[in-house]
Amino acid sequence: MHLSYFKILHSLVDQQQFESLLNNVQHYLDESSDIQALPLKALAAAHLGQRAEVFSVLSEIEVQLNFLGSDAQVDLAAVYCLLHRVDEACSLLHVVLDNSPDNSIALARLAWCRMQQGELEEARDLYQKSTNLMPDRLPVWSALVRLYLELNNIAQAQKALDSGIAKLQILYIDFPESVTAQFTTQFRSLQLEIWVISQQMTQAEYWLEERFQLLEEGDWVALILIYVNLLAGHNQHSEAEDALREALKKHPDNLALTSQFAELAHVQGRTMQSVQLIKRLIHLAKIQGKPEVLYWVRLSNLYLHQQRVKARYAAEKAVALVASMQEIDAMPQSMIDILKLQAKNALALVESEEQNYEFAETLFMEILADSPFFLPALQGLGQQQMQCGNIEAATSLFKRVKQIDPAKGYSSLVNVRQFPSGETSLKHIEKIARQPSLEGGVRSGLLLQIASAREKNKQYDQAFALALEANNTQKIHLKYDAKEHRQKCARIRYAFCKELYKNRKDCGVESSLPVYVLGMPRSGTTLVEQILAGHSEIYGAGELGIIPSRIQGLNRWERHTGSGRQYPDCVDDLNPVVVEGVAKGILEELQAFDKKTKHVVDKLPHNFENIGLIKFLFPNAKIISVRRDPRDIAISNYFTDYQAKHGGMGFAYDLEWMGEQLAEHNLLMHHWNELFPSEILEVNYEDVLENTEGMARKMLDYIGVEWQPQVLGFNDLKRPVKTASVWQVRQPIYKTSKEKWRYYQQYLAPLIKGTNKRIKWETIKMVSLPEPGMLTNGISLYRSEKLDEAEYEFKKLLHYIPKHAAANFMLGVIYARKNYFKEAIEHMEIGHKACPWNADWRKDLCRAYDAIGEIDKAEILRAKMKETAKSKFKSEENIDE
Repeated sequence: MHLSYFKILHSLVDQQQFESLLNNVQHYLDESSDIQALPLKALAAAHLGQRAEVFSVLSEIEVQLNFLGSDAQVDLAAVYCLLHRVDEACSLLHVVLDNSPDNSIALARLAWCRMQQGELEEARDLYQKSTNLMPDRLPVWSALVRLYLELNNIAQAQKALDSGIAKLQILYIDFPESVTAQFTTQFRSLQLEIWVISQQMTQAEYWLEERFQLLEEGDWVALILIYVNLLAGHNQHSEAEDALREALKKHPDNLALTSQFAELAHVQGRTMQSVQLIKRLIHLAKIQGKPEVLYWVRLSNLYLHQQRVKARYAAEKAVALVASMQEIDAMPQSMIDILKLQAKNALALVESEEQNYEFAETLFMEILADSPFFLPALQGLGQQQMQCGNIEAATSLFKRVKQIDPAKGYSSLVNVRQFPSGETSLKHIEKIARQPSLEGGVRSGLLLQIASAREKNKQYDQAFALALEANNTQKIHLKYDAKEHRQKCARIRYAFCKELYKNRKDCGVESSLPVYVLGMPRSGTTLVEQILAGHSEIYGAGELGIIPSRIQGLNRWERHTGSGRQYPDCVDDLNPVVVEGVAKGILEELQAFDKKTKHVVDKLPHNFENIGLIKFLFPNAKIISVRRDPRDIAISNYFTDYQAKHGGMGFAYDLEWMGEQLAEHNLLMHHWNELFPSEILEVNYEDVLENTEGMARKMLDYIGVEWQPQVLGFNDLKRPVKTASVWQVRQPIYKTSKEKWRYYQQYLAPLIKGTNKRIKWETIKMVSLPEPGMLTNGISLYRSEKLDEAEYEFKKLLHYIPKHAAANFMLGVIYARKNYFKEAIEHMEIGHKACPWNADWRKDLCRAYDAIGEIDKAEILRAKMKETAKSKFKSEENIDE
């Protein structure tokens, strides 16, 4: 009875029925204390993701390890494999195979271990021997297919897959329906992978179209999702998107397809598209009566670093929704419990982002009390501990992460300078980094972490090769345009000229509160800010997006008025009242950090592009420009994972672009120093390393505060740091980062080429307004019924910007009031064409048409208004936030 029961249990392992296995093992253990069954219990729990149960059972097993029989040792080895404890698994399997060299299961599991260690030829031989001994074990055929794919032997992979399918066609009669379906899906996935790798897309697409006719929606969508993941995993993201679009034509309201589309957009850096797709998911889930919680969690995560108010709203919505799910009978309690954890974790992340660290930690700890291996909470709390300088606590949490997800765990541990030891470990992590995922064929962030480990081991050539591979992989998704950036910098220099400040002397607010520390990323801005923040009268606020957000506000206003302009062109239209309003708004935001402090430091590095606007708003602002050897800046950026698939850090993924950016930085700083001589303090990072006290005194004197020696204890400062320098600023001054470029000198030719490239740009065609506020002055005069004066203001503005939508429309309104309807309509049509979304303008234009009897035109416009309103109502999927 004992042996036959264990045979049944092992058949459940072969059939991958792990829930049934766990129930049966537990039933057996309730009636006996047989240690031989414990590894099977741990194996089932590991496959079901019950980590706490796994480690509890392992602690019971490992004190009685010597009493395990050979079958139990093989089962325990499988548990170690799932926990990525490959060396321990190998040790057990070798013991078994020394005594029983024909143990088929032990051979297969040792083959898996050899695959993880990169010994592919030996793994192949072991798998083949295992299938010869026990050809009916379907999981081994799947593993053999995957091995041949790693060996790039497509023909043998197809042959092994055909053998596995043939075995399934014989064995399915004895299998439960769910097991047959599981292996069928597994083999279908492998077949799709073979076609994708061998570029047989037509075959794959034809086959999928055939399946569409044969399968239910859920089964067919599952295949499409597999196909999409495979395409993305082999860097064919455009093809993956096309496949999703075609599938959505067949099933436009399918949640799984839309969800995958949102995720694909996100990994490619298209955040706003991903946001809109998640909103659609919420809308669809509501209509279909499906849970919305997970989509609100995802929405909160997307908003987290950019729009905190919306992130909080989404997280709180998720928490509220999951609380009301208690009475839903259709969903298992275990699933509700998981959704509760996810919702609470989303809220904890928001609290952490807003620096409510104590409350965030309370939430994280509550989650981990309920589920000690809940990965998002371990990562979130670990990241918070690292930012707050609790490196030991962060390290402990990241080690737990590694037990669950080695890729994320190793990456996090490298961030706290816990490098993997030994060549075997490094190769293993490289293997993990090259496993295809939705991101692509390579996890570039993890590769960069391994590059840092190689660098620490003084393996500089290997380190650079990994960085090169990682950055080239990321460039696939980048939207960065070096030429466009060069043109943008030229326009900034043109807009912020001596004449602007000469003619706008009455603009700006006299305040000494803001201090701006800026420079190229990785130039030492975090260290400088950390030193300053040690002073009792200076608050270090970190990298703030305040100035960029005001620039976006200016752009929104220009779009709203239909001027056809954008920043920096539009700065000449800022009058003293507007400037004062913008500046006071910034001061309020800065004072919110600490109402008693005299100075608040914003250390957003790229504010070096915004010095002109800063000085326009705050003529007396203190600006510290941090300089560093450009070669060290370049190497440091090249080895840093910014996860910047879009936006301003795109230059960091290419050394030639980096060189161009460094040259642009120099040219901009030269321009600012000419405009504001002796007003910007330049600090060399190398000088800070060599003479920390001297440079600290110089900076504090420049800001205008007394010397305080505690600023030299910056590494003990209890304040959060969120930049890529988070680990470095927790350490005393060290000089290993100085002249690091020398180790990579042979690879710097692209950098030198970019740096020395002639800086040229297209001719700047920018309108310069002689005076600001013509539009707002005109509107004010119109509202005061001073129509002639208002008309004059709008005509003045149109002299400089003939296509200005708001000026044209307002002039048209004035003409209409004076009964000059022909001229009125001409100007109103210009404005409406530029801003067709303005409902008030449409109504005014309709009234003008009515006034001169052009009823047809009025009716056409009203019909369009109704159609637009109806379409908007039908497609209203935006979430009220």
